[in-house]
Amino acid sequence: MVLTDLSDENWTLETIDSLEHISAKEWNRCAYADGELDNPFVTYEFLSTLESSGSATKETGWFPQHLILKNGNGGVEGIVPAYIKNHSQGEYVFDHSWADAFERAGGEYYPKLQLSVPFTPATGPRFLIANKAKQNITLQALSSGVKTLCDKYNLSSAHATFLDKESWQALGDLGWLKRTDTQFHWRNNNYQTFDDFLSDLTSRKRKNIKKERRVVADSGVNFELLEGKNITKEHWDVFFTFYQDTGARKWGTPYLTRSFFDLICKAMPENVLLILVKDGDRYIAGALNFIGRDTLYGRYWGTIEERPCLHFETCYYQAMDYAIAHDIAFVEAGAQGPHKLARGYVPITTYSAHYISHPEFSQAIEKYLNHERSLVADDNAVLSQRTPFKKT
Repeated sequence: MVLTDLSDENWTLETIDSLEHISAKEWNRCAYADGELDNPFVTYEFLSTLESSGSATKETGWFPQHLILKNGNGGVEGIVPAYIKNHSQGEYVFDHSWADAFERAGGEYYPKLQLSVPFTPATGPRFLIANKAKQNITLQALSSGVKTLCDKYNLSSAHATFLDKESWQALGDLGWLKRTDTQFHWRNNNYQTFDDFLSDLTSRKRKNIKKERRVVADSGVNFELLEGKNITKEHWDVFFTFYQDTGARKWGTPYLTRSFFDLICKAMPENVLLILVKDGDRYIAGALNFIGRDTLYGRYWGTIEERPCLHFETCYYQAMDYAIAHDIAFVEAGAQGPHKLARGYVPITTYSAHYISHPEFSQAIEKYLNHERSLVADDNAVLSQRTPFKKT
């Protein structure tokens, strides 16, 4: 569907309801940073797998409406992964209170437009631009297209979540509302061993981490770190059991289908790391990670047996060990979790931008967000003083 013509650049904006309508080459030309894979989640391989596996589809409340910006020759200049939604599940930037307020005032908050990677609270580009020399004008065109799409379908709002800071600031200049939140990330300070990391901590925190790791080691479990090419169907079967258990407890219904895991391992095996925990001849827990250019992203965890400190070891310490061994600069261990602070993960500000169609509702949310950003900044400043690292 053609949204609008941009005569100044001889560009056209259109939408597609499936990645089947665009080639992987065209998509990834915009998704890859300087020709290299940076963030695995905005690639054609990851997003198309969400669709083909039945995880992010119209039936699950994620109706694809990806924006495609084309030049006069039909070449793709920019892309926005976008979904029309009738709920706020699987986003991790919470707007339920906005929906309640708008509907109490007689409006309809749903459907809305979500500019994000479904079920993935990892910072990365949301406005994918092929020619960085035309960054500003391309972003303006895509932003205009988002607003046109909202008008065309009578959508209440558009939400670009887990943005890079540069895009967040640029969208703010274009009139979008700006929101912040906090995650906890670990930085590999050129460590050669895990003990190098521990030497940067205060004595008390260092002893606590050693104690947690010893508790797990003494329990007799073993860890298998499997990269994509070595993961079998049987491995995915046991991990899916763990994932279902955690998903059912956290969200009511797990977001990803069983076929997603087989398909993603075939689509991008070099980016998949599965950590499984084995007690004797039984697998009892696991964590799925994705590998980016300089970041290891912890995504899904599950277990069928609660064991002391096992979550910390599997999701945090094993990931840190892997990052050190493979010279990976950062570990992102998912959304929220102040308990990560004591384990060397430090507070990081995350960014989202929001377009609200209704002017008065937009003004009310803007006032709220101005206050919220101040609180987030204050909280992060306090948390930054409470890291386990030695003061230097």
